[in-house]
Amino acid sequence: MTQLPLLGWREWVALPEFDINQIKAKIDTGARSSALHAFAIDPYRKGGQRWVMFAIHPKQKHSDGYIECHAPVKDRRLVSDSGGHKQRRYVIETRLILGDTNIRTEMTLTNRDSMLFRMLIGRTLINTRFIIDPSASYLQGKPAIYTPDRFQETAAS
Repeated sequence: MTQLPLLGWREWVALPEFDINQIKAKIDTGARSSALHAFAIDPYRKGGQRWVMFAIHPKQKHSDGYIECHAPVKDRRLVSDSGGHKQRRYVIETRLILGDTNIRTEMTLTNRDSMLFRMLIGRTLINTRFIIDPSASYLQGKPAIYTPDRFQETAAS
């Protein structure tokens, strides 16, 4: 049996489709889905398909710089936050790199400016892929700049 990679309670990830080579993410086994910080969320149509434009402040505790992103809309779902508040969120699918693992995964878009981490990784992404050590941090290190031949893509829902 192959040993699963070990994650700490927070890790560095990359989102290459949005040109984000490093963003800090909190590993949250209490959250079902993953969430990405987004603001100025603006849905539009492109070739008959629903898309969404959004901006990201990729640096924790900083809101001076931002990256404009575009992605097809996979869904809109009602999501409950940790306080039990319900919010209808856009769901996108993108590639996420965590250590040497390249995963195509869903994430919801929500404004996380008031939260410590710009990204939350939920148990749907973690399940069957990783083991969590809640006493550790950044066990996977900073992601290398993405090159297609370095990573094998796996699917996640």
